[in-house]
Parts: sequence; structure tokens; C-alpha cells
Amino acid sequence: MRVRYTTTVNLVNELAEAADEKKLARTIARYGRVDLLCLDEFGYLDLDKTGAKLLFQIFTEREERGSIAIASNAPFSEWKQTFTDPRLCTAIVDRVTFNAHIVETGTDSFRFAQAQKKRKR
Repeated sequence: MRVRYTTTVNLVNELAEAADEKKLARTIARYGRVDLLCLDEFGYLDLDKTGAKLLFQIFTEREERGSIAIASNAPFSEWKQTFTDPRLCTAIVDRVTFNAHIVETGTDSFRFAQAQKKRKR
């Protein structure tokens, strides 16, 4: 399988640069060809309207053709802070959750727990 891992902010920045260089369609197509796209740190930083629209294009390109794994500490109800356009936020949640397997791991930090274990040794 072809897998691509990136943070959400890095992806949005790459898409914005590609748009500036008139290479957006090629970049979106490249992300559409991987079997699994892993997006980390989803919802940590607010995206401007342009960034959110660019990310939406990735979701649309991959819809029903490729998988997306998203890591986020933010519940769907808080995504409206990341995607400030309510309609766009609704469309993104709709695409992300359609035929999805949602795995909630809780609110405890894995990194913090590992650090605590190391200190106890």
C-alpha cells in the first residue's frame, strides 16, 4: 500500500504553495493516488477560508476512492473553530464521517502516560 503521512498544517501549506505556483491540480492528484492518507494534528490550528477550501479539495478527491486516517483531540463539535465557515465545516465533517470507522481513544495523553511510566522505573 502507498501511504502518506503529514500534519494537517503541512498539507495545507503545501497546497497553498502549489496553488501559488499553478501546480494545485497536480498536487491534489498526487494525494489522490495514495491508498491511505494519514493526517495528524487535525484541528489544532485555525485554518483561514482559503486553507480550509484547499483541504476540502483533498477530501473531495479521495472520497470513496482512498482512505483517510485523521488524528485529532478535538471532537466534531469543536471543528467549527478550525473551519470558520459553517457550511464548509459541515461538508468536511460529512465527507470525513461517510463510511467511516471512528475510534475514540479517550482524552488521556499517550505521551504523558509513557513519560510517567519512565519516571516510575
